Amino acid sequence: MKKDSHKFSHECEFSSASLSYGKASVKIEVQEYNPQLEPRVEWRVGGHPFYSTDCAKCFTDLKFSVARTAIYESGEGAHALKLVSPEHLAPVFLMWPTRRFVVDVACNEEGIAEVPLMDGSALPFFTALRRNVGVPEEIAFYDVPVQAEWDLFRTDRNDSKPYGYVRISPSEAFEVEYVLEKDCFKSATSVSIYSAENLYNVLTARTFILKNEFDEARKAGLLGGVDESCGLLLDNSLEAVSPVFRVAEEPARHKILDLLGDLCFIKPVLPKVRLEIINGGHVSHRQIMEKIIPYAL
Repeated sequence: MKKDSHKFSHECEFSSASLSYGKASVKIEVQEYNPQLEPRVEWRVGGHPFYSTDCAKCFTDLKFSVARTAIYESGEGAHALKLVSPEHLAPVFLMWPTRRFVVDVACNEEGIAEVPLMDGSALPFFTALRRNVGVPEEIAFYDVPVQAEWDLFRTDRNDSKPYGYVRISPSEAFEVEYVLEKDCFKSATSVSIYSAENLYNVLTARTFILKNEFDEARKAGLLGGVDESCGLLLDNSLEAVSPVFRVAEEPARHKILDLLGDLCFIKPVLPKVRLEIINGGHVSHRQIMEKIIPYAL
């Protein structure tokens, strides 16, 4: 951590493996508190401006795709920038909705900026920022008068049978019931977020993968940066191969962290909604975002 006496800011730097590469890094500058300025999280890619939450209308200009993580692209040709995996970091800024941050994700040799996985959760980011920013603030919300539901279908094969669904309705805060059902395992949890304390219990949950999926991905040349420090490796019965669960129903709880990250990349404010999600992921999260974006801008 460094302090710049001229800018009155703190800078935290994080490095670890990412999903794809053995080393990734990100710097977070905590800017001087100024109540006259609009809160902002400015995202940079290799030092170049990428997206800023005080210009949320520009969010819809970002190209979106998904693999095992969220991928955003801005610009064309030689000026194109790519940001990967912001969903583990974005929820942390919910803790300080009145503050201003600059997030600079380093580019690798291929020009891709991928947020480091750390331990697979948002906890290391929060812990460092808590020391530098101070006590978490009251979480900010916005109204979303949306009532909708839809089934989830696979896009990688012709399958007429849905594998899950999403239901969304207005609420007094942010509430979500998340269920994962796959083969012979199930993980399910419900979370209501009214305060920073409620949010903390989600930030601790680590990413996970089944051992057979991990082995297949490695054979296909994927997940090149992942090792045992980057999350949970599970067998097909949802037992942890390494290490044991940190919190109850950690896999489902981490999917809620992913959801928060996808939603809060727009801006560090939560929609007042109740969500029921069966077998969701970044694609269904994006569908939810498309429902609420008009109320977030």
